[in-house]
Amino acid sequence: MTQPNPGSGKLRPGFPARLETRNTPVAPVRPSTPQRPVAVSAYKNTLIHGVGLDSSAVRQSMVAKLAQQGMTDSAVLQALGSIERHRFVDTALVNQAYEDTSLPIGLGQTISKPGVVARMLELLRQGSPGRLGRVLEIGTGCGYQAAVLSLLCQEVYSMERLRGLHDKARNNLRHLRLANVHLLFGDGMPGYAKGAPYAGIIAAAGGEAVPQAWIDQLAVGGRLVAPVSAGAMHAGKQVLVVIDKTPQGVRQSVMEGVYFVPLKSGIA
Repeated sequence: MTQPNPGSGKLRPGFPARLETRNTPVAPVRPSTPQRPVAVSAYKNTLIHGVGLDSSAVRQSMVAKLAQQGMTDSAVLQALGSIERHRFVDTALVNQAYEDTSLPIGLGQTISKPGVVARMLELLRQGSPGRLGRVLEIGTGCGYQAAVLSLLCQEVYSMERLRGLHDKARNNLRHLRLANVHLLFGDGMPGYAKGAPYAGIIAAAGGEAVPQAWIDQLAVGGRLVAPVSAGAMHAGKQVLVVIDKTPQGVRQSVMEGVYFVPLKSGIA
């Protein structure tokens, strides 16, 4: 099913952007101490089975394992094989960058395991033969998934509510010079109406339910993929939910169990 490319011809908001906070008082942000950039040569000296982390062989090995787990979308696998995940994790954890595991990125947040990223992107694309149109990502984190999305979508709007992670993602993505990725600092709960309608919406945090604002901003023919609470009978557990917006209405499908950080409102 080919995804729509909504919003063509609309004036695009200027970037970088900061969302309005509706007069919510915000504590002053104390600038963090800038981290010394790690030279590429340092990565070359860090080896996995004798192969440098910046070698495509390491990424292709990760992709091969994902394919063995049942991932079949060649565009998603190719995108994951193109983005260097080790550039998005702390230097102390680079040896684990291509393992199928989530890793801490600071401020109580994590970078999702490659298998989960692949699964959600595969669901988001739903077999589309080409690039998706405009996509909204809720929860930029360190910027890794936004980078992968840039290869699968015509335009990516990625929102992050934590200033520290927003800045980290901007630094992580700078070397890639992705003209189609726009990082937004603000509360993702209301979505981002200025960029709507979206061909796809993907969330990296789970709440009690999918916010109605996200569904409203989804284009007809679009798809939303997000974790949500499994309900009162399964306290603390989450499931992956897929929402399709059709001319006849909204259709929801419940997928497998997952674990994501909780969806929160406001900025910090």
